[in-house]
Amino acid sequence: MTDARTEKRLKALAKEQIEVVPYDPSWPARYLEVEKEIKRVMPRRLIQRIAHIGSTSVPGLSAKPIIDVQVEVSDPEEIREHVAPLMEEAGFEFLWRPTIGDEDSHYAWFILRDADNRRLAHIHMVRPGQASVDRIVFRDYLCAFPEEAKRYAALKDSLAQRFPKNRTAYTAEKSVYVAEVVAKARREKWR
Repeated sequence: MTDARTEKRLKALAKEQIEVVPYDPSWPARYLEVEKEIKRVMPRRLIQRIAHIGSTSVPGLSAKPIIDVQVEVSDPEEIREHVAPLMEEAGFEFLWRPTIGDEDSHYAWFILRDADNRRLAHIHMVRPGQASVDRIVFRDYLCAFPEEAKRYAALKDSLAQRFPKNRTAYTAEKSVYVAEVVAKARREKWR
C-alpha cells in the first residue's frame, strides 16, 4: 500500500516537464558515475546485478536526459529500511512506489537531481524477475536493431509533444510499444 505522502509526491512528479533530447555520448560515463555512487553507499551483499537501462543506454537513441539504473537486489525490504536513509544522505530522493509488472507490489525508487532541480538519474531497486530481465532484453534488442530504435525514438518524440507534462500518459503509451518489442524478441528467440 502506498502512503498519502508518496501518492501526493508521485502525482507531482508525474506533472514534471518531459523533454526528449538527442543522444548524448556522455551518458555511458554518467551511468558509471551513478553506479560507482550506488556501490559506495549500498552493502554489496544486497546487489545481484546493476544495469544501465532505458533509452540513455542505447547508443544513438534520443531520450529524456535521465540515466536509468536498475539494481536487482536480494531484499527490497532491507533496501527500504536500511539503504534508503543512506541514499537520501547521499542526495537521492527516495520513494517506495508501486511496481508495474514486477513480482513485488512495491520497489525502492531513487531520484538524483542537479542544482537546478533537473532529474539526472532514476535508480530502480527491484527483486530479480521477469520484469527486470525484460528491461534488459528491450535495451539489448534496440542496440542490436537500430531501425527498431529509430521507431522508438519517433514514438517518444511524438509522445513528449502530446503529453509534455503528463508522465503517466507518456509512460503508458510507451509501455505498449515496449511490451510489443519484448514479445517480438521472445518470439524470435532472440538472445
